Amino acid sequence: MKRLLLILVLAVGTLFSHAEEITSPNGKMKLTFDLSDGTPVYKLQLEDKTIIKASKLGLELKDAEPLLSGFTLADSKTSAFDETWKPVWGEQSEIRNHYNELAVTLNQPATNRKMIIRFRVFNDGLGFRYEFPEQENLIYFVVKDERTEFAMNGDHTAFWIPGDYDTQEYDYTQSKLSEIRGLMEKAITPNTSQTPISATAVQTALMMKTNDGYYINLHEAALKDYSCMHLELDDKNMIFKSVLTPDAQGNMAYMQAPCTTPWRTVIASKKAGDILLSNITLNLNEPCAYDNTDWIKPVKYVGVWWEMITGKSSWAYTNLSSVKLGETDYSKTTPNGIHAANTAEVKKYIDFAAENGLDAVLVEGWNEGWEDWFNKSKDYVFDFVTPYPDFNVAELRDYAKSKNIHLMMHHETSSSVRNYERHLDTAYQFMAENNYNSVKSGYVGDIIPRGEYHYGQWMVNHYLYAVKKAADYKIMVNAHEAVRPTGLCRTYPNLIGNESARGTEYEAFGGNNVNHTTILPFTRLVGGPMDYTPGIFETHVSEYNPDNNSQVRTTIARQLALYVTMYSPLQMAADLPTTYEKYMDAFQFIKDVALDWDKSLVLEAEPGDYITYARKEKGSENWFVGRTNDQETRTSKISFDFLNPNQKYIATVYADAKDADWKTNPQAYEIKKYVVTSKSELKQQCAPGGGYAISIIPAANKAELKGLKKL
Repeated sequence: MKRLLLILVLAVGTLFSHAEEITSPNGKMKLTFDLSDGTPVYKLQLEDKTIIKASKLGLELKDAEPLLSGFTLADSKTSAFDETWKPVWGEQSEIRNHYNELAVTLNQPATNRKMIIRFRVFNDGLGFRYEFPEQENLIYFVVKDERTEFAMNGDHTAFWIPGDYDTQEYDYTQSKLSEIRGLMEKAITPNTSQTPISATAVQTALMMKTNDGYYINLHEAALKDYSCMHLELDDKNMIFKSVLTPDAQGNMAYMQAPCTTPWRTVIASKKAGDILLSNITLNLNEPCAYDNTDWIKPVKYVGVWWEMITGKSSWAYTNLSSVKLGETDYSKTTPNGIHAANTAEVKKYIDFAAENGLDAVLVEGWNEGWEDWFNKSKDYVFDFVTPYPDFNVAELRDYAKSKNIHLMMHHETSSSVRNYERHLDTAYQFMAENNYNSVKSGYVGDIIPRGEYHYGQWMVNHYLYAVKKAADYKIMVNAHEAVRPTGLCRTYPNLIGNESARGTEYEAFGGNNVNHTTILPFTRLVGGPMDYTPGIFETHVSEYNPDNNSQVRTTIARQLALYVTMYSPLQMAADLPTTYEKYMDAFQFIKDVALDWDKSLVLEAEPGDYITYARKEKGSENWFVGRTNDQETRTSKISFDFLNPNQKYIATVYADAKDADWKTNPQAYEIKKYVVTSKSELKQQCAPGGGYAISIIPAANKAELKGLKKL
């Protein structure tokens, strides 16, 4: 046995005996690269802890020799980079981009082809990608498979959703890596469009925790002109292998040199909060592509949405089973009486938004075609400009303008993408003319062209095309059912939101896991902000629709916290105005909370259990704190040492009442005000499915502090 161990040690030592090495700027993260019998191999260490064991790299090509082995090292270059840049909006007003780089040029003598693998090592992780320089023997090529590996150093605890070419709208499962196979069948729940991959395939961003307390996150950055990556686990050897999304012919990507793949990312730390605060995904994207960004503004909005999601109202104007645009004369049809997007109803939302300092009103179901939009594989499903008879575009445009409110457009494509691109310029021009400066787009159902998947190269290119085209009309985009974000919002900041995960709507479809919002910031939000649509105060859906017995698995206090913990420059107050009017003391936090931040801190965090954020509003001294809790009763303990030591503040705490519980007493909350300083501390109980939110405002004078308890 000792002899065997010695042989293994010598073998590993030989593998990396002539390796290229590079460390992070602080020296704690180390990347090692070598060729093992001509095969590219890398490994990653953090403070002598192996994060990624020796893992192979390369690509398999269609009708050509693979780029997997037979390589020699032609060149190796190292460099350093350090800049500070300012995002148009974000969790921080300034972001430092600091890394050391290793670029290895590999020759494949048998084919006379070159490939560069570029590594960037940050203090909190690694990014690497494949690059193909201009060359005679590799110009046009088709990627059949990508063979990137991430070899784990143990049977880690993972927070995962099933790998799927068409949907990310799954609840997360927490398990050991070795347990994924046995749990996969249960984890795959029904969806409108889904294509599960295999018994051990999972999606990125994948969050893991090692037995000795290290946190590891695997994802990708700058996904452009390539297909989305999933991870398939070899559960005997604990090695993840990349799985790309194929097209209708089974190919993964069509390339033309010079070109690059997206970055593959590894974020690692001994602290869970460091994963949440990492900027690796953004930093691996290109700087902003626009010279002028004055038209890009964070948005707080309400919308005619939740009443349809719950089944109280309808998107469709009639109950016809079949309609044809341009042929069906809606003026001669019988209205169903529950169509929500009508002029009078939308005016109520506009009034509520104006009265409460919100920015916009989203209206869904305003346009012709909703009677047979879903699951019909219908090409000409919407034209995006023709309203139903009860929706007066000009009247609502003028009414909203008079109240200083923007209308938010809704473009559901029903995944008829060819049809959407056909109408895109006309639709965006219509928006520009009618006071719509942002759009929520949707891609529900199977993709047309038929055979394409939501996350293949063709669709990845479409999503970005829509964002770039929107910029021509100074329109911001919030894409639902699109590919998961990979930091492209740095380059194209009019991409102000995505859904791309299981959001609040599923609370009306049976419910999300209670710990869902304690996991999403570690997974989905690693790539960019999510339009999670929080703010549900009436948690019993049957109050809106007696036929729907779903319950939103949350307390009101946690719904407030989500405006801080689920970062987005686009935040919806998702419930009905009539419900908010019953709880205006709690709604005050939604009115007050900022959308854009100078600084963000993680005060407490453990994936699957709890997250507590503190964020400083951009351009002010106001702070906001949010805590989201899992299904256990827990006590949060935080310090206010992040505050200015020379200032006194008024903290308004919106917390679960002592008897609050998401299931039995979800609307039990209490609001208390305190005087706080940088020396203050808070010990706060959080109910199952609960949490708390705090607004912290500098005191203008001593009179404001009179009668308030010091914390």
